[in-house]
Amino acid sequence: MRSKTGFVVTAKDKTIVVRVDSYRTHAKYKKRYRVSNKFHAHDPENTHKIGDKVTIYESRPLSKLKRWTIVKPSNEPTQ
Repeated sequence: MRSKTGFVVTAKDKTIVVRVDSYRTHAKYKKRYRVSNKFHAHDPENTHKIGDKVTIYESRPLSKLKRWTIVKPSNEPTQ
């Protein structure tokens, strides 16, 4: 089961969008740059708000876009 950690960027009714950042190195210039991906995740209790750091895990398809579910919130400060 895959899991990812990121920050909540949108919080609607039972659905949140989580931005997961990763870093890559440019092949020629060897400089690191940030790449972001957004994942729709299921939040059944609507407990998370924008800016929260959360961990999500892969689950069965819950709707057209939701393929992830909340594991637990991380109690670290936001960016």
